[in-house]
Amino acid sequence: MSAPKIIIAIDGYSSCGKSTLAKELARRLEYNYVDSGAMYRAITLYFLRNQVDISDHSKVLDAIANINLSFVFNDQDQRSDIHLNDENVEPYIRDMIVSEKVSEVAAIREVRSFAVGQQKRMGRKKGIVMDGRDIGTAVFPDAELKIFMTADPEVRVMRRFKEMYAVNNHISIDEVRHNLELRDYIDSTREESPLHRAADALLLDNSGLTREKQFDLVLGWVKDREPATTPNS
Repeated sequence: MSAPKIIIAIDGYSSCGKSTLAKELARRLEYNYVDSGAMYRAITLYFLRNQVDISDHSKVLDAIANINLSFVFNDQDQRSDIHLNDENVEPYIRDMIVSEKVSEVAAIREVRSFAVGQQKRMGRKKGIVMDGRDIGTAVFPDAELKIFMTADPEVRVMRRFKEMYAVNNHISIDEVRHNLELRDYIDSTREESPLHRAADALLLDNSGLTREKQFDLVLGWVKDREPATTPNS
């Protein structure tokens, strides 16, 4: 009999490898993976496409009412892609124009309330790995395992630059550095669910860790927190 499943909440700064770790954990544990960042990026994409004035409360509410988000498994790439109103927007949500606006959109109270409500519903049956900025503090404060990821700022800049350069060879390191610094500031100082480490979250600084060592470390944390399987009597 397999061990009862838990909720794994992973928070932290941009370009710390949260999604990479979360996806691998979900695959190995046969859990569901939810990319909360993709949800906020898809909402931001909708706002940009429809020129939504984020300073206008009524316009924001109208926009949210017209947004439907879902994750659909992609057989070709063996991953779950974010769909916005039945359109696969995975190819568009990583563009710099979205990256420059996502923290600002995600700071809006109504946007966070909309996204968090959907995220909480996804976790009702447990067996879920979710990464983001406020998963362990606002979405799943009772998660059995909370992890807060960080890394040296310059390590993060280079990781993000390599990722962006692969799709846009005109991007500069300075642009990436500015974007990360701005996102860190907005994420950490916003009024609604700011980024911070939950009191019971385990700190994971992966500046000098390989993916394999990081995964083995976290897998040990998971095993320590999974409830013991009760044998059949």
